[in-house]
Amino acid sequence: MSRSMPIIHKTRTQVVVEVLREKILSGEIAAGEPMRQSALAEALNVSRIPVREALLQLEAEGLVKFEAHKGATATELSIAQVTELFELRAMIECELLAKAIPNMQDEDFARAKQTLSSLEQAFRREDAIASWALLNTEFHTSLYLAARRPHTLEVVQGLNTNCDRYIRMQLLLTGGVPKAEQDHKELLKLCQDRNIEGAVAFLRQHILSAADDIKALVADQLNG
Repeated sequence: MSRSMPIIHKTRTQVVVEVLREKILSGEIAAGEPMRQSALAEALNVSRIPVREALLQLEAEGLVKFEAHKGATATELSIAQVTELFELRAMIECELLAKAIPNMQDEDFARAKQTLSSLEQAFRREDAIASWALLNTEFHTSLYLAARRPHTLEVVQGLNTNCDRYIRMQLLLTGGVPKAEQDHKELLKLCQDRNIEGAVAFLRQHILSAADDIKALVADQLNG
């Protein structure tokens, strides 16, 4: 059976999503600024339907929120929130990883490799930006499952949901994709080598270094 060729054209909604995402992440649309569908449709020379669909997708990405009587607005970015979320991530995830490594089996490493492969493929697709943070979280989670701490994992999932937009922001605007790919491969190798101390130290640096990059981006936007 012949394999069908991928569709390479972008829908109007995809184009609108990309334009609005860039405007929000670059600060051209300020945090808290109303995003009126009629005005956006006119500015982008499209109907209101793709604008509405794009705003819903950006809401799922954490970049837009809908409020009663106010409509869609760009979400607030906060240095204090980045600091707290990523410090909590470093604290909890490093502890999970230390507990997980002694219990890791071949199937755990295989799962992590498969997720990492999916993430690297997503990094190379313009229409997959919304999945980057989710796959990033799935990769990290695959390394923690062997800790057998389901309640702690739930806490980590919640933290990562709140970090999603910041992680995408870092990857998109700092050219962080190559470093993320290299870091993930190195972290997986340290786990496979059963190097608990090295893996924990590397993971902590990986998380806090991303936080530093993000705080610099947010500071530029707030000062802009």
